[in-house]
Parts: sequence; C-alpha cells; structure tokens
Amino acid sequence: MITISRVFDLLTYNKQQHNSVDALAGKVNGEWVKYSSNDFITTVNEVSRGLLQLGIKKDDKVAVMSPNRPEWNFCDFGIMQIGATQVPMYPTLAANDIKFILNDAGVKIIFVADQLLYDKVNKIREESNLELSIYTFEKIATLPHWTIVQELGKQNHHIDLEPYKSLIGPDDLLTLIYTSGTTGTPKGVMLTHHNLISNVMYSSKLYPSDVKRALSFLPLSHIFERMVCYMYIYLGISIYYAESLETIVPNLAEVKPHCFTTVPRLLEKIYDRIVSKGHELTGIKKSLFFWALALAHQYEMEGANGYLYEMKLKIARKLIFSKWRDALGGEISVIVSGGAALQERLARVFWGADIKILEGYGLTETSPVIAVNGPFKGQCKFGTVGHVLENLEVKIAEDGEILCKGPSVMKGYYNNPEATAEVMIDGWFHTGDIGVLKDGFLAITDRKKEVFKTAGGKYVAPQVLENKFKESIYIEQIMVVGENRRFPSALIVPNFDHLKDWAVKNDIEFTTPAQMIKSEKICDKIWQEVNRLNENFGNWEKVKKIALLADEFTIDGGELTPKLSMKRKVILMKHLDLIEKLYKESDSLEKHV
Repeated sequence: MITISRVFDLLTYNKQQHNSVDALAGKVNGEWVKYSSNDFITTVNEVSRGLLQLGIKKDDKVAVMSPNRPEWNFCDFGIMQIGATQVPMYPTLAANDIKFILNDAGVKIIFVADQLLYDKVNKIREESNLELSIYTFEKIATLPHWTIVQELGKQNHHIDLEPYKSLIGPDDLLTLIYTSGTTGTPKGVMLTHHNLISNVMYSSKLYPSDVKRALSFLPLSHIFERMVCYMYIYLGISIYYAESLETIVPNLAEVKPHCFTTVPRLLEKIYDRIVSKGHELTGIKKSLFFWALALAHQYEMEGANGYLYEMKLKIARKLIFSKWRDALGGEISVIVSGGAALQERLARVFWGADIKILEGYGLTETSPVIAVNGPFKGQCKFGTVGHVLENLEVKIAEDGEILCKGPSVMKGYYNNPEATAEVMIDGWFHTGDIGVLKDGFLAITDRKKEVFKTAGGKYVAPQVLENKFKESIYIEQIMVVGENRRFPSALIVPNFDHLKDWAVKNDIEFTTPAQMIKSEKICDKIWQEVNRLNENFGNWEKVKKIALLADEFTIDGGELTPKLSMKRKVILMKHLDLIEKLYKESDSLEKHV
C-alpha cells in the first residue's frame, strides 16, 4: 500500500483503494460532468507537464482564483506535484488585496474563473507591470483558456513526473494562504504537505464509514473546505460541486449527498426557512410541527431523556423530521459546521431531527482542525467543539487563550517573521481564541481580540451575547458594541420575513425594510426580544440600547469575510455615527434609535 506523506500521494491512494467513477463532479450546461479517479490523475499530470513547459519550477507560486469546480482541483494537484506552491485567492477579494498578494507571493501564473476576474486581475497586472500569465476556466473566445496548459502537457506526455515528485518532502511548502485581512494587511500562512496530511488522517478517523457522496459549496480558497476535500479523496467520498450558494437546494435534491460542510450562518437560514414553513401550516399539521420542534429542542445525547421521550421522538422523526431530511436530499448522514460558533439550540434541534451536526474548531494556521465533535457514542457534547485531535496538544493560558502544538501547525507567516514570532511562542501557537476544557471537550467562549472592556472596567464577550440573541426568529444579524462605553449596545439587522408575518397579524402595514426600522412598533418588538434574551446575563453585559439596520452585512458590502465572519472594524466604522447617537441618547428612556 502506498505511503501517504505528501498531499498528491492521495490521488494514487484513491485510485488503488477506491477507483471511483465519480471522484469529482461539476455541473456544466445543466448536466453533471463526472471524473473518475483515473480521469483525475490523467488531467492533473497533464497540468503538471504543461506548467513545467511554461517554466514553472519548484517553489514558484501559482494562484487559483475561482469558485469551486473540478478545474480547481486539477490545477491544485498539478501545481503541487512539481513542487510549486499553490496560492488560493477568494473571487471576492478587493483590488488592493489582490495586488498585495500577487506582489508579496511573487505569483507567476494565475487561473481565474471568468471574464470578470480576468479583467480585474489584468488591470492590476498592467498597472503594476507584473510578469504574470492569466488563464480562465470559462471558455472565452479572446482569452487564454486553462486547457492551453493542459494541451501543452499532452504534447509533452513523455515527461516523467516521478523525478519531480521525488524531490518534494513532507515539510516542503504546499500552499500559501492569505488571511482575509480583517485586521489590516493580509498575512500569508505557510502550510506544508505534512501539515495537511496530519490533519486529514486524524480528522478522517471521526467520519462515518457509510458516507460515500458529498456536496461541496464552501470556498476551496479557505483551508476548511480544502482539507475536507483532501479527506474525501482519502476516504473515497465522491465530491460534487454545487453550482453556487443560490443553487444549493436543487443541487441537494440532485446529488442526494451523505454529507456536506457548512458555516453556522447557512444552518441558521435553513432552520429559519423550516420554521417559516411551519408557521404557514394550519390545524393539526401546524400543531404536530411545533410539538416536534419543541421536542427536538429538548434533545439530549444517547437517550438521556428516557424511554418515553425517545418514543415520542421516534414518532416526530417519522411524521415531521423525515421531511427535513428530504429537503437535504434524503440521504444525509452528517453535516460538519465550522468557521464560527454554532448556536447550541441549533445543534440540539438538528440532532433531534436525526441530522447529525458536528461542530469543529480550528484556524488556517492549524490546517485547520484543532478539535471536532464526532458522530459516535461519547464523541459529541452540545456547547463544545469536541475533543482535541489525538495528534495535537492544547492548553489554556492564564488569560484563557487557547494554545496549540502539533504537526498541523503552520510553518509561519510568509515574509513576516515578526508576525510569526507574535503567535509562535515557546513552540505553542497562540490562537487568539478564549476557551475552556470541560471533561475532555473544548469549548470556545470568544475571540481574545473581540472581548472588550466597558468604561466601568467589566469585560464583555460579544460573541456569547450575539449567539444568544440570534435565537430570536426576528433577529437576522447582530453585532454587540460597547468598548470603553458605559454599557453594551447592539446593531441589529432584523429578519424582515418573520417581521412581515408578525406585522400582518398585528394589523401593521409592512412597506420596506428602510421604513420598517423607523416604525416604533417594529422597534419595540425587536427590543422585547432583546430584553427577553438578556435575562440570563450579568447586568454589566446586558445590551441596553439597540439600533436597527435595513441592509444585511454581506461579503460584497465588505462587512463579512468569505467565510461569513463579521469584519467588526469595518462595521464599526460604517455605523460610527449611529453608534455615537446611541450613547449620546443613553440617558433617555428610549432603548433604540
């Protein structure tokens, strides 16, 4: 059996052990195009030979800037198996970040998705006089297509790739991943073959053996989805790429996946949609729906609620929750959630519905998984991110920060020894997250940099508050503020769909979101929700003022990172006047502006 020490060894292993007919699949002109294990290897080898003919050498940097598609993988593996370094770039990157990355990494070739991205990168190439070749994945008559590289490889099929592979060691650089730049200049995280392989091997131990087909829609530019796809290749799980975030529902129905990875934001939207459908029901159907929902909210692991509860749950699963599963394709076995904190009530509800949600935790710098809940007995605990992987060490510093050591921790930040020294201290990587270890399970309480102190000297963890407030069906997004202020306040984007239903039932005319946030009755409704959910917090951390926003935080708007985390500084600066108004009026009796 082949020894897997470098990421490209996974392809040979996949062919030997699984020989899949649909190792990869993407949708083209309405039809799923499937690639077998053999197709995968053949195309990757052609890309490698083509790159060699174009002069790409070991340690050269080649970028990929595209949504998920099989070509992303072909280029990724084609780059890595000749010793070059792949630089993934989000399609949503701003021009200044693109320019910085291309210059800092010294990228020689970039593969982009389409005309829009080509034009964006080409403008920067011309303005900065970069020696950079650009190829597109979409076929555009006037532009160089990626198959030019592939054809070049076919014409030089005599090139033996083994000597190139033999020069690549486990500790050689695999990829250079730039952070999203939420706190300033992007930093290039250097990850080796060994970093990723160690994470693949130990994460895969927690995956159910009946999983054979996955739907992928989180960006491969992020290490979370990329590592998971490497794991799928190792386990012989077929990867089907969703056409876009907008087509996930029909793609689920077509692919009928056994698994997918997601971020909490999307799970929240799925849950809200399901509850909205429940409100549309009438009579006995509506009563049964909300009976089942209440039952799922009480779910405890491994039959802890007793025989009677389990019998009721069995009925609820058959009558109600089977439809939830059908909406996810009907064959879902497990969903892995990462990238941000998952509300405990959501995990509990989905498990109650017989849909296993496994929350995990990690960072780009740790390849990424540090801890993850498992699907088997004793492996999952609500309110935590699971057990630390067996090959990693974790300890909690005196100030509560999570420190990590192990084979999946990065080599460092590219061209930035100062930033590396800030986070790598005495062999321990400082995550910047605050957490606790409970009975072997790791729980995250907040980001160290996001915890703030009020004017009264009290510490507030905004993420804990935000997750609690998002339990309200009337709150879509929320950011808690209050650093050096007398008390915490919050910027809230209401869930206007639910508010519209509420308004109709209460004889309130619903017009536009911009008008609705000015309505005193709407503001009072949101404040009632905040007041209700404030109840279990200490007086110093309770949100005492709110401001409503009409527009959602988005990636395009610059308020969210590509993995849908809030860019707090950006949001703070955009709404600084509104926040100032909140605190100027803090002595009034009003609780919102």
